[in-house]
Amino acid sequence: MTIPGTAVPHLVRTHDNVFWFDGAAEGRLLVQRCTDCETLRHPPAPSCPRCRSFDWDSVESSRQGTLHSWTVVHHPQDPAFTYPLLVGLVDLDTGTRLVADFEPTDHDALAVGCPVEVYFAEHAHGEVLPRLRLRPGHGESDVTQQGVS
Repeated sequence: MTIPGTAVPHLVRTHDNVFWFDGAAEGRLLVQRCTDCETLRHPPAPSCPRCRSFDWDSVESSRQGTLHSWTVVHHPQDPAFTYPLLVGLVDLDTGTRLVADFEPTDHDALAVGCPVEVYFAEHAHGEVLPRLRLRPGHGESDVTQQGVS
């Protein structure tokens, strides 16, 4: 399904990221790992930032993490998104970070450190990409009670 009038570009698949997009299409969040020093990295890249090795494989993430930061996007608006659009930066339990859109959520329910999970949804051109949501049982009132601000 392509959304009429969208300016969102099609995904660009390369040798270094095709595993990630294929994993997302299967509902799996994969993280690249250096096979020489075992350093995890995201986003995918040709070489390890630690040892410069070009050898890698991938491991599956638990899809759980905590919110590191977020922003609320109001403009420019594109028909592929619901506004205001929340975009989060998540510290994944695997030790890497991920940037993704939140499902429609009240931005007042978000706080640094609140628990989030990754799920997958169809995007602008029918591609499947990760999205974020607060973990079940951790809504607005739970964040306030935890004292996270």
